[in-house]
Amino acid sequence: MQVRVLYLGMLRDLAGRERELVQLSDGARLSDLYAELQQRIPKLQSFRNAIALAVNYEYADGAATLHDNDEVALIPPVSGGKVDKDSTAAITLPLVSEHCSLVGEPIQTATIVAAIKHPEDGAVAVFDGIVRNHSRGRRTLYLDYTAYGPMALRQMEQLTQQALANYAIRDVRIVHRLGRLQIGETSVYMVVASAHRGAAFDACHWLIDALKKTVPIWKKEFFEDGAVWADGESFPAEIPRAGGSGSASK
Repeated sequence: MQVRVLYLGMLRDLAGRERELVQLSDGARLSDLYAELQQRIPKLQSFRNAIALAVNYEYADGAATLHDNDEVALIPPVSGGKVDKDSTAAITLPLVSEHCSLVGEPIQTATIVAAIKHPEDGAVAVFDGIVRNHSRGRRTLYLDYTAYGPMALRQMEQLTQQALANYAIRDVRIVHRLGRLQIGETSVYMVVASAHRGAAFDACHWLIDALKKTVPIWKKEFFEDGAVWADGESFPAEIPRAGGSGSASK
């Protein structure tokens, strides 16, 4: 059988390519594929406990059985560049789910807040992530956000559904900007509506922390003397790693 492998974020630079086709024996597992990739790209050995793997847009552990034409993504710790072409089809923005969207244009913050407010709400909590003018002790020129689009949107929607189930809130909206962002522009905008402020604050805090750790969006920072991928936050324990740490969470 044949599977499609995608190298995302900084792993594209490590692999020297964005994607490849890999032939495997029928019944092969995800761990078999990763072992084959480590033979092809020995540097992956150093990252095996930091990389997560996804099969058809869902995080998976090494025991997952692969099937012909599956799409397997190698995902470095997420941190937050333009839209990747690393998906089954070309991505056309915006990508929209019930509560979330990925956009390539400036986020219309006032419109989002106005649309979510209802008479029964006593509070609307907002997180507005803004591009700052410095990082790593250097002056930032601009940022570039890259996403594994279909999976990122799916993960964002799953987070909003968890927030709606676990907090006393009425509604949520999350919008993430992709592509080149200038200083002062909004990169991610999150709005939580509820009857009481405590639940809105708590849900908003949890959502942005979870998004930064689990949603496959990466940030590249551009300075006067070069560019670097932003350091990603470690995956939470429930997301399995390519090296075997973490537990299955499908």
